[in-house]
Amino acid sequence: MSVSRPAAVIVLAAGEGTRMKSRYPKVLHELCGRSMLGHVLDAAAELEPERTTVVVGHGREQVRDHLATVAPQVHTAVQAQQNGTGHAVRMAVEALREAGISLSGTVVLTYGDTPLLRGATLRELVAEHEAAGNAATVLSARVPDPSGYGRIVREDSGAVAAIVEHADADAGQRQIDEINSGMYAFDAAALTDVVHHLSTDNAKGEEYITDAVAILRDRGHRVGAFVAADWVEIQGVNDRAQLAEAWQYLNARLLRALMREGVTVVDPASTWVDVGVRVGPDTVLEPQTRLRGRTAVGAEARIGPGVTLRDTTVGDEATVVHAVTEQAQVASGASVGPYAYLRPGAVVAADAKIGTFVEVKNSTVGEGTKVPHLTYVGDADLGRGVNIGASSVFVNYDGVNKNRSQVGDHARTGSDNMFIAPVRVGEGAYTGAGAVIREDVPPGALGVSDGHRQRNIEGWVPRRRPGTAAAEAAQRAQEAEDGSSAADGRDAGGDQQ
Repeated sequence: MSVSRPAAVIVLAAGEGTRMKSRYPKVLHELCGRSMLGHVLDAAAELEPERTTVVVGHGREQVRDHLATVAPQVHTAVQAQQNGTGHAVRMAVEALREAGISLSGTVVLTYGDTPLLRGATLRELVAEHEAAGNAATVLSARVPDPSGYGRIVREDSGAVAAIVEHADADAGQRQIDEINSGMYAFDAAALTDVVHHLSTDNAKGEEYITDAVAILRDRGHRVGAFVAADWVEIQGVNDRAQLAEAWQYLNARLLRALMREGVTVVDPASTWVDVGVRVGPDTVLEPQTRLRGRTAVGAEARIGPGVTLRDTTVGDEATVVHAVTEQAQVASGASVGPYAYLRPGAVVAADAKIGTFVEVKNSTVGEGTKVPHLTYVGDADLGRGVNIGASSVFVNYDGVNKNRSQVGDHARTGSDNMFIAPVRVGEGAYTGAGAVIREDVPPGALGVSDGHRQRNIEGWVPRRRPGTAAAEAAQRAQEAEDGSSAADGRDAGGDQQ
């Protein structure tokens, strides 16, 4: 649907939200990986407005700090005293005027506590507003139970005759199921004028934007209403119970979108995703799976049960079971879990295995490498085809500094090993069970210790494990070293004739 670019979107976000019983402003509470205000701004951004102004009040510094992170292009206006919705809109209009901005066109008004609102609905509202040539168009909805809401009373032509609050409605008007959401599209000139004529002659002594409808009609302007396709979109969140309900609804919406793209969700009731998550086709999300932040999962992967991935990349055909990962990378065909923990900086290469009760932090695990059981890999680089024995620890911290360790391609380390960083285990090398490795182990050697003294038995792998991938890796490393030594000799002795 093609609509003109609105002159502005105004988002009201100044309220305290006392029913949330929180030290944080209501609009900063999160669901599906984004603040309520963030969801509204994301919907508004689909209109590509010339400017967006958020009216702040309670906790304004916290809200401004949040906006600087998630929407730095957004401007703010301050409502120091919460004197009603009309007063808040006037603060926004005046802030724009003081900034030298003269509004012309359409202005959209919405609220920072309506996280289920979709950009498509706002586009349809603007399209209806402009096509009808209205001075104002109310975003309305037909709800199962309209009790407590202002009713939309229409003329025979379909124009809005009035918005009647529930307490003031007669028996016939209370049968109307179309309600006012409090969100509008306004003609900018009409809005700029009408906000300076709102009365405080009411029980609370506040300025209400709903009064603009009556004022505009009294001046002969047409006011219309556009009915949202899904009444849930217009619901505001006022307490923790409503926040949980909105979270469930938005999560279900996101899961439906994934399933329509070819993702299998075994148990939607126990599967939770954030708005930034991407999942490829034919991937299966098992029960009790949570995909958080900017997690991206490839095609034909299997995630879960009992998995939490945060800001993690998982490749095609990978498997993650009963695991927690954060800011990690799992390549195609790799497997993680059960009961594994990938911490920030963990990179698991293609076809590698991270097994039961294994923790990996700020480390690379090479292609086809296996870390099967009960092991901590911290600040280490493991090459291709490595096998790490059970109950091993890469001891990366000396009490002051953290150091890295390396394990070369196709090395085999024994069970219950301690690798005291910085240390290197060479290509194709072995280490004995229970060894404490404090010194480098050369390629193809066997490193053993009695817990205090380390001894390297050089050439052990070629002699005792001939023909294996480890022996071949050790030979390649030796040939590379010999070639490097020969080159160094030529450089030292001058040109050879």
